[in-house]
Parts: sequence; structure tokens; C-alpha cells
Amino acid sequence: MSTECYPRFVALPEPISRRSTSPVSIDDHARDNLRFIRETMERATSFTAVPGWGGVAMGITALGAASIAARQTSQYAWLLTWIAEAFVAIGIACWTTYSKARRANTPLVTGPARRFAYSFAPPLFVGALLTIVHLRSHEIGIIPGQWLMLYGAGVVTGGAFSIRVVPLMGLCFMVLGAVALFSPWTSGNAFLAAGFGALHIIFGAVIARKYGG
Repeated sequence: MSTECYPRFVALPEPISRRSTSPVSIDDHARDNLRFIRETMERATSFTAVPGWGGVAMGITALGAASIAARQTSQYAWLLTWIAEAFVAIGIACWTTYSKARRANTPLVTGPARRFAYSFAPPLFVGALLTIVHLRSHEIGIIPGQWLMLYGAGVVTGGAFSIRVVPLMGLCFMVLGAVALFSPWTSGNAFLAAGFGALHIIFGAVIARKYGG
């Protein structure tokens, strides 16, 4: 007796249904990831230990120096007053930067901090050398505008590796210095007070409020 062979049909498993996903939720998730990556990269490439309260302190001491310098009877005594203030400001800046970096666990010898220092220091070095040249040639009247412009240039170039408000502060110093260069010598003390005093206090307060001290 012959039997017909019928093909066997094997039941295949049902295809796994794709999970229904909302395009809106995917886009939101992608945007969140991109925002997180961008903020992480900005923190990794920016020097965030610029001291806000240190800037305020530097501004206050600069206003005090301006008051003392205004009472001097010679240009050299006036200049020595501001040079002394410069050393005081450097000490404040170094200490407050170190303190803020330590609190934020930010290294000061590698990464953004080193790039900030390499960009910020050369204009200050040039300013120091030109100050000596102007002293030897008895051209003290040009020094206030020159100091403001070179300090502003250093802040702008160093600020390229720092938070956004820092380059803006540097530009304000440069504009003030440019005006001082073409103003009478007798207004030099007022320009230095406005720059190293008022601008430091204003921008220092902004940095302290928005960027953690």
C-alpha cells in the first residue's frame, strides 16, 4: 500500500515585534546626550579657576592705590605706588586662583590652566620691559594706557581658554587703554583706577556669582 508523502510544514517562530519608540523621545534623548558631551568638552578645555572674588579684591586694592598715587608729588613716586599695587594684585591673583582650583579639583600645571598661563603671560612680560624703557627715557605719561592695553591683550588671549566673560573683560581693558593713550597725562591715574579698580570689581562679581567664586 503506497502512502503519499506530504511535505512537512515547520512552524516558524513569530517575528519579534519591534518596540514602538516615539521619534520625539529619541530626539530628546539625542539632544540631551549632545548637550552633555558639549558641556563636558567645554569643562575639559576651559580654565574655570579664574578667581571672581580675587578680582574684586584686586579692584579694591587698585582703588586704594589710585587714592594714594593721586597724592604723590612726583611722577616717579606715583609710578612706584602703582608698581607696588601690581605686586599686591599678583599675590592676590595667585592665592585666590590656587584656592579656587583646589576647591574645584582643577590642575594648575596641565591642560587648560597651562594654555591660559602661556597666553596670558607674554603681554605682561612685554609690559614690564616697556615700563623699564619708558623710565629710562622719562616717558612715564604713556605707561597707563600701555599697561591697560597689554593687560587687556593678555586677558583676551588667555581668556580664549577660559570662561566666556574673561575675553570680554580683556576687550574692555583694551578699549580703556586705547582711550588713555590719547588722553592727557593728568588723567592717567583715573584711567588706571577705572580699569584695574572698577572693571576688576564688576567682572569679578559676575565671575563669582556665575562661576563659583
